[in-house]
Amino acid sequence: MPKKAYVRAHTNIALIKYWGKRDETDFLPMNSSLSMTLDKLYTDTMVVFDEALPKDSFYLNGEKQGEKETQKISNFLDLFREEKNTAMRARVESINHVPTAAGLASSASAFAALAGAANLALGLDLDPQRLSTFARRGSGSATRSIYGGFVEWDMGTCSDDSFAVPVDDAGWDIGIVIVAVNQKAKEVSSRIGMKRTVETSPFYPAWVESAKRDILDIKAAIAAKDFIRLGEITEANGMKMHGTMLGAEPPFSYWEPDSIVAIKTAQALRKQGIACYVTMDAGPNVKVLCRLSQAETIKEALLEHFTEDKLIITKPGKGIRELTAAERAVYNWND
Repeated sequence: MPKKAYVRAHTNIALIKYWGKRDETDFLPMNSSLSMTLDKLYTDTMVVFDEALPKDSFYLNGEKQGEKETQKISNFLDLFREEKNTAMRARVESINHVPTAAGLASSASAFAALAGAANLALGLDLDPQRLSTFARRGSGSATRSIYGGFVEWDMGTCSDDSFAVPVDDAGWDIGIVIVAVNQKAKEVSSRIGMKRTVETSPFYPAWVESAKRDILDIKAAIAAKDFIRLGEITEANGMKMHGTMLGAEPPFSYWEPDSIVAIKTAQALRKQGIACYVTMDAGPNVKVLCRLSQAETIKEALLEHFTEDKLIITKPGKGIRELTAAERAVYNWND
């Protein structure tokens, strides 16, 4: 009898960045990181394990994916098959609710949703912390998408204890305005950029030491619900990460001219008394951390430089969960 499950996972934005692996196979990071899960951007995934299936198949946004993409999914599902001691193949269908015009990555929500669905379908009953170690093997940042609110990814000492830890539900006046600068393919992929920085940048060791202090400081700011301090640490940490890339050989940068426009806009708003702080991942898009109550004001200022479809306001999101029958019906995913 086929074994099915349907799960939603939200993507996240790192406030203390994950940048550099000490183990490429198990996705073990060089430093602990901390993120905020986002309500607006998520992935819904159905997994069906069936003895009758001859091989795995993978559908993304309704389109069957090729051999390369499917193999990534198969390799990930093998972790769960090994845990269950089964050889059953699976059909995976995923729908990404990440605006295509935004050019935003969805690997965190994609692998967190897939991990959650595989866990339920196979009846493994992995607790969220252990499940996060499985999600990590698909995408490092997926570790943090298992939980909602503010989440720490503890770097750990090995694969078993490098997991996500919930920090705070972020149920206070906090939000993010995402500025989608462009959706072009990056000239230097995150994986290559990360590896190059670790291996060649003389700034990198200082980044790791600095990140250790930053994560302690930001958790203290979260505990005190001190938004100003939270924002200051977030902005400084992101800028330091991008600084490490300028010291790599050869040096590289993900910034685009419009990235600077977005940063300058946030800085101008700050001078006007609107507390907002920027962070950027390995790409040109800018995320403006703000009080949710002031997000529309910040968006209005950004609309002077960017079109409506490039701006997304989001509040903190929840952790992974099963889809309701009504939500499944939207995709015709019925038992």
